[in-house]
Amino acid sequence: MSVLIFVETNEGKVKPSSLEAVAYGAKVADMLGSSATALVLGELAQEELESIGGYGAKKVMHAADSRLNQINLLAYAEALAQAVEASGAKVLVMAKSSLGDPVAARVAGRFKAAFAGNVIELPTKEGEHLKVKRSVYTGKAFAYTILKGEKQIIAIKKNILAIEKTDAKATVEAFTPTLDDALFSRVKTVKVEKASDEISLPEADIVVSGGRGLKGPENWGMIEELAKVLGAATGCSKPVSDMGWRPHHEHVGQTGVKVSPNLYIAVGISGAIQHLAGVNSSKNIVVINKDPEAPFFKAADYGIVGDAFEVVPKLTEALKKRLGK
Repeated sequence: MSVLIFVETNEGKVKPSSLEAVAYGAKVADMLGSSATALVLGELAQEELESIGGYGAKKVMHAADSRLNQINLLAYAEALAQAVEASGAKVLVMAKSSLGDPVAARVAGRFKAAFAGNVIELPTKEGEHLKVKRSVYTGKAFAYTILKGEKQIIAIKKNILAIEKTDAKATVEAFTPTLDDALFSRVKTVKVEKASDEISLPEADIVVSGGRGLKGPENWGMIEELAKVLGAATGCSKPVSDMGWRPHHEHVGQTGVKVSPNLYIAVGISGAIQHLAGVNSSKNIVVINKDPEAPFFKAADYGIVGDAFEVVPKLTEALKKRLGK
């Protein structure tokens, strides 16, 4: 069974979550005795395309249609469906994301394919089908699912696979899907505004979040400084965004942005279940709170009981010395 990987890009670079999907797809292809092909939509430099081979893809199908430079769900789903047909892929792999989820759903509907999201491990073979382990109920349980379909689609969560880059380069082949102009007129992007120049929260490797324990927006400087030292994105709890202390796009949790960084630092956040649901896929959770009974400590890998206004500045200074900043 051949494997196709849908690759997302941002500002001329392949997203880290998609590189993980490429590595995952390559391992699935090895298991099936096949090879992995990646699909890139929109214009991208040749060097960046070839570098995808360093993560295991033998070939990259590149649809360099400038109309695909901006995200368009209908056009992306159509192009991906045509790539599945052109490559003869039986297995489609992608990263779980705000783009990947709706595109996967449309492609699954097109082919009546078996689809599994929130996959957290490499699959095993179950006869002619793949069996995957999924995170369900916001990470509180796991489900084992057998993908019974001629085509099988897997969307993986972030940070489930350790990846290593090699010097291998992928062969890049032009791919020209037939995309009617109507696809672009039905949904049209009229303007794109970046929330900030800061690190993308969903893609961040480290996240520093603050809660009501910060007592007000005027105290957010120490959160931003700690994040800057660590090269981290900043987040916040829902009450903080509701009160207007921080913008809503920084709201982390079940009803906000779900994150799964390698390191999540929660400062002055008690740990409501809705917040935990959005961060419990983080590899390491550090909680700083003066209340030793804060529920977040039960989910933490490391905890510091103390006043954030004393702990955070000292932690930041210590990290500056340690990291030479």
